[in-house]
Amino acid sequence: MTATPLNPFSLLLDFRSGALQPYTSRTERHLSDMKGAYADRSALEHLVDAGDPLVYEVLQYDVPEEVGQLICCTTVLHPGTVGDEYFMTKGHYHSVRETGEVYLGLCGRGYLLLMTEEGGHSATPMGPGIVGYVPPYWAHRTVNTGEEPFVFFAVYPGQAGHDYGTIEQSGFAQRVLRAAEGPVLK
Repeated sequence: MTATPLNPFSLLLDFRSGALQPYTSRTERHLSDMKGAYADRSALEHLVDAGDPLVYEVLQYDVPEEVGQLICCTTVLHPGTVGDEYFMTKGHYHSVRETGEVYLGLCGRGYLLLMTEEGGHSATPMGPGIVGYVPPYWAHRTVNTGEEPFVFFAVYPGQAGHDYGTIEQSGFAQRVLRAAEGPVLK
């Protein structure tokens, strides 16, 4: 199978804001898009009713979703909590489980949570300059544990796809909670 030919291109990446120029698609996730992700359902409903805050946004430069292509995107994960649980991304496996991904922390701080369908799990602290590697077969989710946006850049294979459904059904192996001593993994 031959990849669709593309002309070379370059993107301008603002490390502080996560702005990617140009981008061809933008995804926004509000709390109402995250039902089932947080343990405290009543706190989530209260926040949705009070204005449905933006949890995160993804700016992406689209390429064909096929073998040989690499997708580049930035994610801006805003600060906040639902009850004592920090704002997080939905989390997903790749539809093609044999594909990995690389995250580069640009601004803010948080965690990269990972888990396997066999029960393995890991938590990698993330911040500016930290590169997180998501191996094939690992689900991944990011969590913002700071007071400012947690911004990261990601690169993954064009054919990887996203499987959010498995996480929506099974949940995630770990949660990150706000505590007096700081973020706590549970």
